[in-house]
Amino acid sequence: MENMVAPTRLLKGRKVLVTGHTGFKGAWLSLWLQMLGGEVVGYALPPPTSPSLFHIANVQEGMCSIFGDIRHPGALGAVVRKHQPEIVFHLAAQSLVRRSYQDPVETYGVNVLGTVNVLETVRLCDSVQSVLVITSDKCYENTGRSLPYSEVDPLGGRDPYSSSKACAELVAAAYRSSFFSEKPGASRTLGVATARAGNVIGGGDWAEDRLVPDIMRSFLDGRRVLIRNPDAVRPWQHVLDALNGYLALLERMSYHAAQYAEAWNFGPDRADAQPVSWVVDRIARLWGPEAGWELDAGLHPQEASTLVLDSSKSREKLGWMPRLPIAEALKWTVDWYRAYQQGKNMRQFTEEQIIRFLEIR
Repeated sequence: MENMVAPTRLLKGRKVLVTGHTGFKGAWLSLWLQMLGGEVVGYALPPPTSPSLFHIANVQEGMCSIFGDIRHPGALGAVVRKHQPEIVFHLAAQSLVRRSYQDPVETYGVNVLGTVNVLETVRLCDSVQSVLVITSDKCYENTGRSLPYSEVDPLGGRDPYSSSKACAELVAAAYRSSFFSEKPGASRTLGVATARAGNVIGGGDWAEDRLVPDIMRSFLDGRRVLIRNPDAVRPWQHVLDALNGYLALLERMSYHAAQYAEAWNFGPDRADAQPVSWVVDRIARLWGPEAGWELDAGLHPQEASTLVLDSSKSREKLGWMPRLPIAEALKWTVDWYRAYQQGKNMRQFTEEQIIRFLEIR
């Protein structure tokens, strides 16, 4: 089935709340929503890194940006009551595995209770029609198998981050069943879906202890990058492929809430699940002969060796397909950091990548 074009008619003039708009994925989404004509309100903590895509691409221009913590339901509720959004994208999260070992209380507080606060606020706001909760491919009980994980596989997690994302999935499912379904006693029919993407890459990510940002920081500084787990296999995909899936799901859910309000995988083609070493070698070749890597021999927290997603449901029922193969996704990512290094207008460059992405068929 042909790839879906982003739902411009659906979002034009609509009020959209994005939690986590200052993060990497949230900033890309906020720019795209602005380009689609949405009235975008963002609610998040200040950017978690410096530099950040939020500041580099001047994401706050063209939207209402509010700094706040989703762990504070009173402040979040005041924003929702004031702006009366029709659509909510919930991306605010503690998104780093290693940080979850360092501060598990923060991780569960943000990822689990923060999700509760968002959905409870939505429950009390009649303007909201659709909610998309972004979790992670790591929400599955990872047994180390090489077969892809599908939406019917058990949830779980052996580290606080993965566990918290599984919990967020359960919270969304419970709210959907208890308050937003068509069954007697529910508050009203409202679409609440969850989206599980792979290892998302792209320009403007500066997070600590994440592969591509670690690589690009080192290469920009003229250093070799230290790699802690070169044999780990992950489902790499460009951020725009994941966001395109979210938008495709949102479009369908807006017309048929009960049919599409469930869990969805958005992962790359099976061939794009590659070892970390393959990704580092490819980026090094794209960057130049001075780039390279070496093994980080230190002690590191446990991570799954293999993780692959089955996205056949999204392909068959949403008509979604990834547009950028891993080699092309890495090239687009390196091009973005090169443009940043050269001092280009990064809002314009980022928007141009979105436009180029939409032209792919």
